[in-house]
Amino acid sequence: MKKLFILCIALLGILIQARSQKIYSTDADYKADIKVYVVDADYKADLLVYKVDADYQANGNEGKWYFTDADYKADKKIYFVDADYKADLLIYFVDSDYKAKWNKASKKQLLY
Repeated sequence: MKKLFILCIALLGILIQARSQKIYSTDADYKADIKVYVVDADYKADLLVYKVDADYQANGNEGKWYFTDADYKADKKIYFVDADYKADLLIYFVDSDYKAKWNKASKKQLLY
C-alpha cells in the first residue's frame, strides 16, 4: 500500500510538471515546439497570456507564462513569427493574471 501511495504521488508530480507553462523564446523557428504570433487585440487571440514573475506561478495550462533564461529549463520552446498565417498559436498579452484564458480551447493541446 505504501508503494502504491508513493507511485501515485510521483505520477501526480509528473502530471503537474507536464501541464506547467515555462516558456523559452528561441531565435530560430526550427528550434521551437510551436510558432507564436502576437495579435493586436484580445478577441483575435487563441490564448490570452499573462507573464508571471516566478516559475511556480506558471502551473497549469491557463495562459500564465514564465519565460526562462535557458531552453533546458522550459517546458515549451516558442518562436515569435512575423505574420499570423505562419503561427500555430495566436496570443495576446494581458495586464492582469485573472484575464489569462483560452479563447480557442481546440488549441490547448499545443501546450501540453
